[in-house]
Amino acid sequence: MHVQHSAVDRMQDRIDRWDRSGDPRAVFLSCYALMTRNMLDALDAGEFADAAWVAHLLQHFAGYYFDALDAYEAGAEHAPEVWRCAHDAARRSNTPAISLLLLGVNAHINYDLVLAVADRLEPEWPALSEEGRRARYEDYCRVNGVIGRTIDSVQDTILDRREHIMALVDTLFGPVDEWLVSRGITEWREEVWRHAIRRVETTDDAQREVLRQEVEAAAMRWARLFDL
Repeated sequence: MHVQHSAVDRMQDRIDRWDRSGDPRAVFLSCYALMTRNMLDALDAGEFADAAWVAHLLQHFAGYYFDALDAYEAGAEHAPEVWRCAHDAARRSNTPAISLLLLGVNAHINYDLVLAVADRLEPEWPALSEEGRRARYEDYCRVNGVIGRTIDSVQDTILDRREHIMALVDTLFGPVDEWLVSRGITEWREEVWRHAIRRVETTDDAQREVLRQEVEAAAMRWARLFDL
């Protein structure tokens, strides 16, 4: 797991720099780093049928985050639109922490994860049996359990110390973890899998680009809801 731990180290280095400079993008990245650590623990604990495949997906997925960040910092126009929205929101001093978190989660799951899963499945998909494809999907779904265990920690250790209105949010809208897991992230990840399979099974480059644009447009609809 050395490569994955290196990714966590890279995340923590950026979090530390952003915390020192007061950059609120540390909100999402702190959540992502915590999730990645919990995934590494789950891999070590044998929670996945094919730990090597999940580990490679975890590494590849992190690469999409850093690629988008590097592109944005080289010039906002170079980054995917959904990431521009997330990073631009962090530049505004009045953006709530919960919005920063949801914008980042939305961009990374509803956009990056589609591409990352498709990248990992594409070389092997034609040769996989139905049982093999089902095993990939089941390992993909096991991540939801890790997400569920992470959400409470996110609220307790990341959001609560940055956002004093979280108690009010919970009172008005119900527990954050219930929405994020039961109604939000789990449903998003089901849709991500469907989009990824469509991409894998589409061989025409022009059509694949159309699918990518559709995925980003859908993610942008969520982003506009979260961009408070």
